[in-house]
Amino acid sequence: MINDVKKSAEQRMQKSLETFKTDLSKVRTGRAHTGLLDHVMVDYYGSDVPVNQVANVTLIDARTIGVQPWEKNMAAKVEKAIRDSDLGLNPSSMGELIRVPMPALTEERRKDLIKVVRSEAEGARVSIRNVRRDCNNDLKNLIKDKEITEDEERRGQDEVQKLTDKFIAEVDKALAAKEAELMAV
Repeated sequence: MINDVKKSAEQRMQKSLETFKTDLSKVRTGRAHTGLLDHVMVDYYGSDVPVNQVANVTLIDARTIGVQPWEKNMAAKVEKAIRDSDLGLNPSSMGELIRVPMPALTEERRKDLIKVVRSEAEGARVSIRNVRRDCNNDLKNLIKDKEITEDEERRGQDEVQKLTDKFIAEVDKALAAKEAELMAV
């Protein structure tokens, strides 16, 4: 019983951590990376699809992303979708290739992004703590149903707390790495 609760907690905490890391990857730094455009949606014959499903997304250099649509008539739609996204990018067409230069980040913008990243990290920590709370409630219910003893419950709570500490440390480590990446000029 306790092992099931612990395994469930670990899986849910891992999902929270993965979601946090995915959200971090969407925060733009001064460098270009192809994953930046993953959530940009393009109108493709009436349905919205991600850019990487209608075009080849590559890095031209450290500060420029190249987007080459597979169909020539999609170039204008892809360029418009990138321009209208919330990323603040200004793509330019060169024949079939769309160049997306990364503007340099100002100091003020960097500090704003760090605030965003910190709030994302706090959200991830809260999510992990919510999993801990749910697991502790599950353990208390097992005691009420007389399926485990109080000692086993206490041991289970200690194990869940160790998991919580481990995953919160992972969140803090990812946050520190992203902050360093954002402040690097």
